[in-house]
Amino acid sequence: MFEWEGFQVPQAPLWVFGYGSLMWNPDFEYDETYHALLHGYHRKFCIYSVRYRGSYERPGLVLGLHAGGRCRGIAFRVPLPLVQETLKLLWAREMPRGVYVPRYVPIRLSGKYSPVMALTFVANTLHEHFVPELPQEQAALLIANASGERGANAEYLQQTLDQLERLGVRDKKLEQLAHEVEQIQTT
Repeated sequence: MFEWEGFQVPQAPLWVFGYGSLMWNPDFEYDETYHALLHGYHRKFCIYSVRYRGSYERPGLVLGLHAGGRCRGIAFRVPLPLVQETLKLLWAREMPRGVYVPRYVPIRLSGKYSPVMALTFVANTLHEHFVPELPQEQAALLIANASGERGANAEYLQQTLDQLERLGVRDKKLEQLAHEVEQIQTT
């Protein structure tokens, strides 16, 4: 084990579980990917974005893992020689504002019987940008009108839906949200 920013990391290849933009834009090197299933959490637009997909003037919303349910995503295996560089990249991307909490969670890889422990980033429910409940109409309005350093918030939603479709996963709540965002943008 070694410590990275107060987080204990085994001296072994690292599994990373992506459920949002990490699925379609990991920004790190890996040697294997699997479709993966996480029990105990679900993906939810529950974090105000004031940098990557929004601004302080027009905050957007991004996904976080929230307690309860299950979540399908992608598991990336990072070989041991690349673990520290990957952690550096992930911390720079996911942790600068503290809106996420890094956690090891057990995930099931498609075609494998035994679960593996994977690093993922769970919504920090104590952070000021955490949104516990937001009516879908209000979420759609925020997403439709926000843009940040990494582009339009609506694009983030659509790219996530596109990746889920490639995985064979339907998320009716996200599909309905995308429909509402599209209606707002065309009126």
